Amino acid sequence: MKKIIAITQIITVIIAICIAPTVFAGGYRVSLQGQQAQGMAHAGTAMSDSSEVVYFNPAGMSFLNSDMQVTGGLTLIDAVTKFQNENTNTSEQTDNPIGTPVSLYATKKYDDNLSYGLGIYTPYGNAVEWEQDWAGSHLVNDIELKAIYIQPTISYKINDKYSIGFGPTYVLGSVEFNRNLSTSLSDANGNRSNVTLNADNIGAWGYNVGFLAKPIDKLSIGVGYRSKVVLKARGENADFENLPGTMQSAYADTTFDANLVLPAELSLGFAYKLTPKTTLAFDFNRTFWNAYTNLDVQFDNAAGTSLNPRNYEVSNIYRVGLQHVINEKFTVRGGMYVDKSPIQSGYFTPETARNDSLGLTAGASYQMSRNLGIDLSFLYLTFDEFEGSYDYYDQSGKLVSFGGSYITSVYTLGLGFNYTF
Repeated sequence: MKKIIAITQIITVIIAICIAPTVFAGGYRVSLQGQQAQGMAHAGTAMSDSSEVVYFNPAGMSFLNSDMQVTGGLTLIDAVTKFQNENTNTSEQTDNPIGTPVSLYATKKYDDNLSYGLGIYTPYGNAVEWEQDWAGSHLVNDIELKAIYIQPTISYKINDKYSIGFGPTYVLGSVEFNRNLSTSLSDANGNRSNVTLNADNIGAWGYNVGFLAKPIDKLSIGVGYRSKVVLKARGENADFENLPGTMQSAYADTTFDANLVLPAELSLGFAYKLTPKTTLAFDFNRTFWNAYTNLDVQFDNAAGTSLNPRNYEVSNIYRVGLQHVINEKFTVRGGMYVDKSPIQSGYFTPETARNDSLGLTAGASYQMSRNLGIDLSFLYLTFDEFEGSYDYYDQSGKLVSFGGSYITSVYTLGLGFNYTF
């Protein structure tokens, strides 16, 4: 048991080092939790082909054919957001790092009805870098959010047609965020005044629960629910820089408190075998972003409370995917999805400036040996250009609007493996 815990800790550290996910899927949601599902537009709620089910629907573990299975993967994300200021017509562009979200799943049959497993994955994250001191620097210069989910899981097959699954999730989060204090405040040398917030190893609990039904041989129906998780930063570091001399004492480096909400999600999926080798899958995801009402920060110095309303709305994603087994060695996949934005008019901040999007995916698997398979996935995500603004009150209580034209494009390339015992 100690060895298993030690291995889990090592894997978690490796994942924490690798992750730099880029925002592109509903707020700061990153939908890249399995290479096989990703090839099918991330439609996996009713599928039970690999240990990816630990994430998509824990109930599916009981229907896996192999006694034991390990699945892992890494995805490269290239995302760019371009912005044109509505007042000055000047243009800006993000210089985001390449994102590398990863996932690892393992499942084991205890007997014909009971299975257990473990998942380590990263469904939320955000890494956005604008040019320092750009026009929107009073809202954000750069931000990096990481959230690692660790999920031990159990599944029970009630009979040949129905199964249930449950997994408590421990979420380990961190965030680093920098912005300027205002549009003009600077020190004696003209360096813009800014603050950097840094919080590490923030922990919280949630859960993942699922139900899977196979009423007939060709049809599978899945329901999954992932709970809301609230990461509570308490007494974390706030570093104020380049302050005017008159403010240096009152705004000395201090600590801060803040809450970050990772919303709940309900998924409903269908998978139907059109032929013995061809499967059509459909997923409906409803994300309860209405829980993300604000990102207020309480400083323990003269800065007081920074009010940052978000007021997101509940949003939906519609996914359809197709899988075809060519032969014993090759399987190909394709899909598309429509992701509706949760952001209301007047709340488009440069950290998550996005509207509705269309995703096109493709994927393939190659069975290298009886036990080892290699999975590939590709995603092109396109956002229509749109006008958006963030309307807020400055320190004097005056209503200010910052906005313009945004356009984003995202490409991802994923590589994974699937090993059965």
